[in-house]
Amino acid sequence: MEWTDQAVVLGVRRHGETSVIAELMTRERGRHLGLVQGGRSRLMRPVLQPGNSVTATWRARLEDHLGQYRIEGDSLRAAHLMESAHGIYALQVLTSHLRLLPERDAHKPLFETLNIVLDNLTEPDIAGELVVRFELALLNELGFGLDLAACAATGQRNNLVYVSPKTGRAVSHEAGQPWADKMLRLPSFLLESDIARLDGAPMDDIQAGFQLAAHFFDRHVHGPLGTQPPAARNSLLRAIDKALA
Repeated sequence: MEWTDQAVVLGVRRHGETSVIAELMTRERGRHLGLVQGGRSRLMRPVLQPGNSVTATWRARLEDHLGQYRIEGDSLRAAHLMESAHGIYALQVLTSHLRLLPERDAHKPLFETLNIVLDNLTEPDIAGELVVRFELALLNELGFGLDLAACAATGQRNNLVYVSPKTGRAVSHEAGQPWADKMLRLPSFLLESDIARLDGAPMDDIQAGFQLAAHFFDRHVHGPLGTQPPAARNSLLRAIDKALA
């Protein structure tokens, strides 16, 4: 069998003297591995860098086989991402998160979000916001999405400043004030639904967003699985803070 799909390179590992096993996030088939013959050649190594967008053709005798990839580069953005510390750490965070997904399970909305994030990671003023949005999108794909549209207590849609650490629902200032010390802060940039309209948030909002996402990852993913969050996450925050300063 054979198929062709758009994909983002997540990583490779050596296989034999000249080949690699490539791990891709594909649009139609999710996270998918395959053998790339000659993947360690000077021609292919720049194409198979994490973060690059490629067109991948996969072929195997049976669907459950590892199969082989033929890969052509589309957007070789990895070189630009590697030019900044926040780009490097953000890429490490994204690829680590995507490995939480089961193999060969399609997540088309997440794939589209991933490409938007990767295309804009070189901008330090919005990189943090984009990573937080990606993390919340991933939580949603895993079945643990947050509800930030209206206050959980009153139903109102304005003055939302908290998130319940138990339910993941937004809470207004008035309803949440008596329990403010137990609430998670809702950064204002998450109230903007259009990802294309991000124009840079203050560092304390970015930190609040990272804390918010981390809480629910620990509660629903890392805790039950006994795993750890990406080690690069704290380094990413420091790199963004330094770049903005």
